[in-house]
This record gives sequence, C-alpha cells and structure tokens, in this order.
Amino acid sequence: MSTLNRRQFVKLAAALGASLAWGCASVRPSASGWRERRDLFPQGVASGDPDHHSVLLWTRRPYADGRERATLLVEVAQDPAFTRVIATAAAPVLAAADWTCRVMVGDLPPAGEYWYRFVDEEGNGSRIGRTLTAPAPDDPRPAKFAFVSCQSMPEGYGNGYRKMIWEDERAAREERLGFVLHLGDFVYEVVQYPDQVKNGHRYDRLITFPIKFPKGKTVAKNRFWVPDSLEDYRVLYHAYLQDPDLQDARARWPFVAIWDNHEFSWNGWQSIQEFAGTDGWVPAQTLKVAANQAWFEYQPARVLPPGSKLDAFDAPHVVDTPVKEFDDAGLGTEPNNLAAINSLIAYRALRWGRHIDLIVTDNRSFRSRDPGNHDEINPLFEGDTLGFVPEELWAQLDAGRDYADGHPPARLSLGDKSVANYRAGEAAQTMLGAKQKAWFLERLRGASATWKIWGNSLGALDTRVDPQNLPPELGTWKGKGYGLMSTYDWGAMYHERAEIFDTVRDAGITGFAIVSGDRHSFWAGYAAKALPPAAFEPVGVSFVGGSLISPGMAEANEHNQKKENNPTRPLYIAEIGGGPPQPTVNLLLHHGVRSALEFARSGDLAKAHAVRNPDLAPHLSFVDMGGHGYATVRVDARTLQTDFVCIPRPIERSPGVDGGPLRYRVRHEVPLWRAGERPRLRQIILEGDAGLAV
Repeated sequence: MSTLNRRQFVKLAAALGASLAWGCASVRPSASGWRERRDLFPQGVASGDPDHHSVLLWTRRPYADGRERATLLVEVAQDPAFTRVIATAAAPVLAAADWTCRVMVGDLPPAGEYWYRFVDEEGNGSRIGRTLTAPAPDDPRPAKFAFVSCQSMPEGYGNGYRKMIWEDERAAREERLGFVLHLGDFVYEVVQYPDQVKNGHRYDRLITFPIKFPKGKTVAKNRFWVPDSLEDYRVLYHAYLQDPDLQDARARWPFVAIWDNHEFSWNGWQSIQEFAGTDGWVPAQTLKVAANQAWFEYQPARVLPPGSKLDAFDAPHVVDTPVKEFDDAGLGTEPNNLAAINSLIAYRALRWGRHIDLIVTDNRSFRSRDPGNHDEINPLFEGDTLGFVPEELWAQLDAGRDYADGHPPARLSLGDKSVANYRAGEAAQTMLGAKQKAWFLERLRGASATWKIWGNSLGALDTRVDPQNLPPELGTWKGKGYGLMSTYDWGAMYHERAEIFDTVRDAGITGFAIVSGDRHSFWAGYAAKALPPAAFEPVGVSFVGGSLISPGMAEANEHNQKKENNPTRPLYIAEIGGGPPQPTVNLLLHHGVRSALEFARSGDLAKAHAVRNPDLAPHLSFVDMGGHGYATVRVDARTLQTDFVCIPRPIERSPGVDGGPLRYRVRHEVPLWRAGERPRLRQIILEGDAGLAV
C-alpha cells in the first residue's frame, strides 16, 4: 500500500497539475450513469508514470459553448464492468488547459490492474481505459515493458501498436507488458502539406493526415510547415490522438514518455531553432514554452511545471531574444532561454519491482551546441563525395579543450586542408548539461534494482565505417582511419559518454542497459566508450528500437541513391539479379566496406561475412536500417531479453485486428554479469528472416 499519507498526496497531485482521487476501503458498483460518448472525448483516455501505489489518469473533454471550465467525474474500478469501483473524484477541465484533465489516483495496491473512465455532468462518458500499478520495490517476479519511438502519422500507420495490443491480449498474465516507454517524436512538428510534396507523396507514402496549423510558418525553403504558437502545437496532439491504434494503445497501458526533438523543433537545442536553408539561429523561447506546455497537457507524466499550479500549466512570460552568452557547460545564460528550458523538467526515474530501475533523460533541452554545426569546418569537406567524418577529427571537435588531456591541436586538419581549431578553448560538448548529468550519475550510482535501464531518446552505439578499405574508384578517403556515418547522438558523444560509462565501471554497476530511439532502425550491441584499436571494454548492453512509422535510411536510400553515375551506391543498397532493393548499409556498418560491396556483387551473404572487418564493429550484434516496429524488454533475477518485433513498412493501415504480418522477431539475451566481468549477448531469430541485419 501507499507509503504517503493523504495530505502528502494532495501536495504531490497539486505539484503535478493534477486532481486527486484516493482509493477507498469500501468497494461499490458505479452510480455515475455513464454512457459512452467517444465523440465528446475525441482524444480518448490515457494513463502514465505508475508507481507501486498510484498512477496518473488523463482525458480531454472539449466544450464549444463559451464556458471556461467544467467538471468531470473519474471512476476507477477493479473490473471492466465497474461493479467494483474503488475510487472516484471530481476533476476540473479548463479552457486554459485546452480542456485536458489530469487525475492522480493514490492509495492503490501494487501490481494491480484497474479500469477507469471519465463522466461529464450530463452522464456522457469517455471510453474505458485500463491501467496498472507497479509491483512493490521488492517484488521478485519477472517484469516486461515495450519501448517505441518516432511515429510520423502523416506518413503511415500505427500497425506496430495494433500488433502489440493483439499479442499482449493473448499473452499469459505474467508475460504481459507492464508499461510502454515512449522515447520521443510522439508528434512531428514538421508537417508537409500535400502541395509541398510531389504528387502528394513522400517516397511511396501518401501524405493524407489532416493537420493544418491555425498560424504556422514555413521553413527550409518552403519544404515544411512548423508551429508558430501554442495553439499550433495543440493541433498536432489533437490530430495524432485521434489515430485509433495510438488511442487504443494509450487506453491499454500506462505510458512513460520523454520528448526528443520533434516535440519542439527539428534541429532545436535549448530554446534555439535551426532550419536547413535558413541562415543563423532563430530565438524561440516562446515556442519552447508552448511546446513544453502542450506536451504537459497531453502526456500523463509526473513532471513539474513552474509554480506547481493545480489544474493548468503556469507558463512563464518569455521574450524571443538572441542567445549569445554561454556558460562553461554550453548552457545559454540569457534569462529568457533559462526560463524557457526550465519551464518543464521532464527527466525522472521509475522503479518497477525488484528488477527495474528506469532512469529517463532529456537529451535536447540542456545540450550544448553541436560542435560540427559550424561554418568554420566547411572548408575541410569541400569536394567530399563520401559524407563520412573521420573519427580523429570528431574526437577533437567533441572534446574541445579537454582533448589529449588538455592539449588540443591549434588547427583541425583533413588531408591537405586545415582550419583554425575553433573548439580549442571550449569545454567538451554535453548532451545532458551539468545539472541533469549530476542528477543522472547520482541516480545511476544509487540504483539498487537488478537491471539499471537508461531510457534514452538518442542511440548510444557508434555508427562507425571503414572507408580506408574503399577501392580507389569509389572515392578517396582523407581520414587517418575509421569514419563516422553520423555524429549527432550518443554514438559520437565520446567525452560525456565515457564519463557515464566510467562511472558504471568504477562504481561496479552491473545490469546496465540502454534502450533508445530516434534512429528509425534496430540496433543491438555493447555499451563501450571506445573501439579498436583503442581498448574495447563493454560495461553494459545497448539497444535502439526501429521507428513505429517514420521512414528510415534504407527507405531513403531506395529513393535518393541514384542508379547512374553513383559509384558508392552499392555501399547502401543493392538489387540482386534485378530483385527488390536490399540494404547493404547494414553490412557497411556491421561488417565493413568489403562486406557490403561483396554482397552487392554476388548476393551471397556467406561470402560477404567472409570478408568482414572484425575490428570495425565489435560493439554491434545487429543492425537493420530499414526496421519498423517496437521492442520488448523482459527481465528477471538472471537474464534480460530484448525482442525486436519488426513489421513491414507501415504505408497502409493493417486491415485486421492483429496488426498484419511480421518481418521478423529477434531476441537478444544477456545473462546478468558480475562486477568486473563483460556482458555477453546471445542472438536468437524467433520468427522470420532478419536478412542483412546479422
């Protein structure tokens, strides 16, 4: 039962902008007169951030009759027929909160299954939702959750959610999901109206989703519309949450959500926007606050708005002001910037039984400027046709003045070109910022569950390639060794990532696992701060889930990699014997240039594996750059199992209730290791064909 008394719960609920419903000793049938009117609750219901004695409930009941507020009744029951109601409460809905309603239900037994619904003053009711409380912190039973990300609904459909629901409904009770961890890009603020895409399509995807911003603005040379007001962000959530598959998923499980970039802005960091085709930074403190407010209104999460005001988000007054001064951690010290990014603190932790300590971080609001996103670096890459960044060059950019124990080079060099090292006097880049990083490392050291799971919106596995092995006719590599395919996420955050992984090692932490999103692809491997020829010393395991909907690199290559006059095409895609395109980019990242080229030539995977570069990617066991779907994590006292559930490209809604066919189901199993030991991953293909991902 609860470790907090009612008075403490009242304060907690108020701090979270929620009303309070308190579990009662007596159990009774419903007396609300509920009759379902889903049309009056168009965004459905949801629950989130459960602990072992409480959970947050959510709905939206809009009114268009000019009133400013109304009252809903929430009911929580032990059965879906509501013959055993255990909690009720009156909860306000306000026009100022876009008619959203948040209710904290407390004093519930742990590991419980509950049903809930909302009723307006006339007896009109929401759909019925189901939620769960966490097991008690010492509960030894196995635990299971799913993690998802990247659901660009204007470009596809939520077949992954439908498959997840279908399988969970038919699973044994002890094998059902406890919660869904959503790792960001819940909405996409970049919207393409049909007239902005050729024939109304992006790739093979028809853009049909009905989003039109009340205000909005065009960016990136009129390629996209983006929000320009709080109402614009709200319209995104209105539209997304009318999707039947997403709505059904939120009605079945509690969600634990964290934002990534698209909940605010595509290339945004702190309260700054950057857009392709637009010179300079766009100060966007007002939009950062608006994005935070909309996220708070639509996600039932235990996050703190400023002022801790009951019922509604208390938005600070900010003015869009250029951010010019930064502290030593790269945090913009302009007061409006600080007010905007602190208007909602979303990083937090959750305990789920004896076996899960989940720590969720915010990778966007406090990060320093991307050190590669500087015009000063451009001369080094003039005439480059490969698109890779040398590891040694990126290490210098990432570490700044801390490179080589405080001895950075005066100039940055690539081949016969060089520029002044504009990072030589700056601190190493940070994704978390000083305050959040201190909190994160403290929580990590203090975690006592069997498995310490870092819920992370950005992938943490290196995207390394070996262009030094390219044949001359494909291009000239000017790096000294390996290169990187991308540098924007934890895969290239060398300095700060090493600090985190060294903490894991030095504190003797075992059971360390990272689950991530954003890459629109499935990855599995080891958490290690460095790769050969440096010492390879894994301290944990790391997974990236495929996108639920959003197009990935394999799909982009099919449409963007030219067939003529493109010598590097075989590194990314091949059509063997005129057959369907296959993503050789998987082999490029996992096994190397020679492996990708061999498969493109022969179509023989065994031959491709025979010429692999064993030093390229000892950290990887699986890469699928075209994978869509979701992942599940099951843990007990001995083992962590991560299953990748991959569905076909979701360009049409599955007509059946089962979500459609699977491409594959692959399990990655790791036994718990002792301090000082290395983790060991074992891979099992349970269904289907993983193709070039292995």
